[in-house]
Amino acid sequence: MLIKRDKWLQYRILRSRSSLARRLPKTQLLNKNTLAKMLRRYHSVVLKPRDGSYGMNIVFIKRYGANTYQVQNENNAVTMRGTEKVLKWLRKRNKGRGYIVQRRLQLAQIRHKPFDMRIMTQRKKGVSSAWNVTGSYAKVAAQGYLVTNVTGRPIPVLKALKLAKIGNRSLLVKAERVALLASKRLGERYPKLRQVGFDIGIDRKHRVWIIEGNYRPDLRPFRRLKDSSMHRRIIWYKKH
Repeated sequence: MLIKRDKWLQYRILRSRSSLARRLPKTQLLNKNTLAKMLRRYHSVVLKPRDGSYGMNIVFIKRYGANTYQVQNENNAVTMRGTEKVLKWLRKRNKGRGYIVQRRLQLAQIRHKPFDMRIMTQRKKGVSSAWNVTGSYAKVAAQGYLVTNVTGRPIPVLKALKLAKIGNRSLLVKAERVALLASKRLGERYPKLRQVGFDIGIDRKHRVWIIEGNYRPDLRPFRRLKDSSMHRRIIWYKKH
């Protein structure tokens, strides 16, 4: 079965497992009604291309008052009135691309900048092979940005949790467990799937969330970690 890079499809696959549904921020296909409804309910949402990658073309929207919105793409923020104007602006920038609208998570922060984790899961060849966590690191948003990325050397997760003052190894263990459950569910749908790079968020109440899974994750940040064992382990799994 073809592995399709589609955030909406992935959300529906993961949501079908009750143990994972509560780990997913509420998500809908973007249209005028869903955007207005989500903004009324959550006040702050994220718009993502269904086929997007590398954090590109992601838009954050925050509601102020009844019909006024702050729209931010990368480090540029503008104020607009009415969801119709927001959608018109989006269509002009990204012609023909389908989007999802997702509840924005209030991620834990390091020095007032949001961060999340990349957790790498892999399995050896063979449908019956078990999934394993083979690496992880933390990604921190650059100053003025809301999308997390690796602006310098990636940060070990335990160090990031300590800097954020939100917990210890138990949170990492919980996040890894969630990533493994999600890998198993996606692997049931795609028997040939052997690796997923999950973006896992921890909110300010220490709850663990699945932001999304990447089927072709960028491995370069693992090479930049001081501890090279994760990168060696990931390459070993790719070969076996």
